[in-house]
Amino acid sequence: MMKGLLTALFMMLYLGVYAQKHQILQDRLQVPVLKGKPVNPMLRLKVIPASADEQVFLKNITLSSIGTSRIADIKRIYVYHAVKDSTFGHFGNLNNAVLLAELYNPSGSNHVVEINQSLGTGTKYLWVAVELSENADLSDRIALNVNAVQFDKGQVNIPLKKMAANRIGIALRSHRQDGVNTHRIPGLATAKDGSLIAVYDARRDTGRDLQGNIDIGVSRSLDKGKTWLPMEIAMDMGTWGGLPEKFNGVSDAGILVDKKTGTIFIAGLWMYGVINADGKWLEGLNEGSKDWNHQWKTKGSQPGFDVKQTSQFLIVKSEDNGKTWSEPINLTKMCKKEEWWLWAPAPGQGITLKDGTLVFPTQGRDATGKAFSNLTYSKDGGKTWECSNPATEESTTENMAVELSDGRVMLNMRSNANTKDTSNTNGRAVSVTKDLGKSWKIHPTNHGGLIEPTCMASIIRHDFSQNGKKKSVLLFSNPDSKVLRHRMTIKISEDDGMTWSKDRKILLDEMKSRGYSCLTSIDENTIGIVYESSQADLVFQTIKLSELLK
Repeated sequence: MMKGLLTALFMMLYLGVYAQKHQILQDRLQVPVLKGKPVNPMLRLKVIPASADEQVFLKNITLSSIGTSRIADIKRIYVYHAVKDSTFGHFGNLNNAVLLAELYNPSGSNHVVEINQSLGTGTKYLWVAVELSENADLSDRIALNVNAVQFDKGQVNIPLKKMAANRIGIALRSHRQDGVNTHRIPGLATAKDGSLIAVYDARRDTGRDLQGNIDIGVSRSLDKGKTWLPMEIAMDMGTWGGLPEKFNGVSDAGILVDKKTGTIFIAGLWMYGVINADGKWLEGLNEGSKDWNHQWKTKGSQPGFDVKQTSQFLIVKSEDNGKTWSEPINLTKMCKKEEWWLWAPAPGQGITLKDGTLVFPTQGRDATGKAFSNLTYSKDGGKTWECSNPATEESTTENMAVELSDGRVMLNMRSNANTKDTSNTNGRAVSVTKDLGKSWKIHPTNHGGLIEPTCMASIIRHDFSQNGKKKSVLLFSNPDSKVLRHRMTIKISEDDGMTWSKDRKILLDEMKSRGYSCLTSIDENTIGIVYESSQADLVFQTIKLSELLK
């Protein structure tokens, strides 16, 4: 009996020492968990074994889902093993990871995933991922934490790390979906009938910017973003002029809903062929040609109006809430100054002013090739359009506009001065106009109110009622950083953009991405956003206004 007690005591001491020698680090990040994506990485465990040459035999992992809105939202839980160190990475790929086990239809709040496998020697990296149910609601949250890891020689308990639960979203467009290599540059608007219209680049062959085989894709939702119809194409120049599709790309869509008539306009930039670094249009291009240039690079777009001189500003319209689209109309000769190197849409969303004026945010390069931001507007329902003067003397590009309470238009712009600038002067360029851009005034928040890593951003005015009174706020989204396109965030201003709350902001995606986004008002209480995410090409999510007003 004494021998048995001594043996049991020895084993207890051995297992206790073994467990203490193990170190497990849990890393859970704030990223969207997506419907339409089979594997959503949520957390990573780094397992440092007792000794470098000891086999790591993993029996099971115990997870807690406390904080999850409805456990039925989770269809299955996965556990992966990656020998080499890895991070969530772009789109959350589990590169070189091996599936160890999966748990279908979990119930309750504690979940044991049985594994019973040897992982070999050395430090190990374990991933926990989920697949969502088709019925998961966008307003729900998903929370998972590892409570304990059971090895063959003992258990390691992991202290609970408190953090916000992950928001549910929709993988609106995924890498290589429908044969399209990459989907980029989102715009989003709410049609007069309540439909949501998302527009974007369908970059068919590569993820590269123009020039390339790029069309303007459209996704529509008839139920406030809960589900989305298959992709349609609003702009495709095909093999116009006898050149292959890769030399007839259309990109950088902006979308505008006429709130009076319901007509929807989409603007896009068309490049025909290639203008080389010397400003010369190349003859004789064919499917095998490797020539490439960009409208913003070197002399990739030049003064003039012709398709062989400069990139072209196209517009299509829909009078049935986005079901069908007109043939493209070319506005280049109508609006562009001949000496400008470029006049182009600024991707995102245009606005309808209180007096009915339609306003597209636009951008370009002046007679010296310098970048500028401006407005393009129509006072006759989109029959004719005019360009404003540049909004600032500095080099700016992509922008979005909002009408302020006093009727002035504010233009919020991507500033090239912010490139690699982490000082206190890093920030969005902001100008206002009271005469549709004939004259501009620098706003007090210029280079001081909203930081950026030099990236496209979105700003909208949201109208709502509170206690019987009509109110409005400004909402802004971009990567909340001076250095990287990460930390996709929504912010709020309740004083026409004079200040932006530092406390009331919502982090959607902590990881690095391409960083473009576009907001829309779905209804008085709900905001919608499409953005380039770390977890999919384009992600759609909804946010209740009440979360930002708290």
